[in-house]
Amino acid sequence: MTALPIRQPIRIIGIDPGLRRTGWGVIEAEGNRLIYVACGSVEPPDDLPLSSRLLSIHKGLAAVLSSHQPMEAAVEQTFVNKDGVATLKLGQARGVAMLAPAMFGISVAEYAPNQVKKTVVGAGHADKQQIAMMLKILLPKAEPPSADAADALAIAITHAHHRQSAALRLKVAGL
Repeated sequence: MTALPIRQPIRIIGIDPGLRRTGWGVIEAEGNRLIYVACGSVEPPDDLPLSSRLLSIHKGLAAVLSSHQPMEAAVEQTFVNKDGVATLKLGQARGVAMLAPAMFGISVAEYAPNQVKKTVVGAGHADKQQIAMMLKILLPKAEPPSADAADALAIAITHAHHRQSAALRLKVAGL
């Protein structure tokens, strides 16, 4: 009889990018078990110019990455709306959200908003209340201070469930 290999927990950060509030959530995944670590948001002052806001988001995420030391990261893909300027600005915040973990040598996966909702709630068009309710079940110790922090935890959970297939896609692509 041989012993099964012990699975090492994987620390994952989920990031919900935004110019006003960038949510972040850190969990540990050990097999199917999810453990809440921390969550919060980076909130640059509204009166800063765009470049300074982006820098503030980067510094805030770098501090979180430094203190919680995740092994993998996941970022929500940009939701394209009718306002092209707003979408472009959100894309810049998303770029910073992807850059920060990459600068720490952390691989970054991307997930569509509907995939996050479907993974956490079971329906691709779930609302924020449904996500919050499922977070209480999946991560009972988590008390996100904002909807953005809750979304970031949902993104981290999504990565925990899909990380093997994301790694396979990267391997097939030769990255």
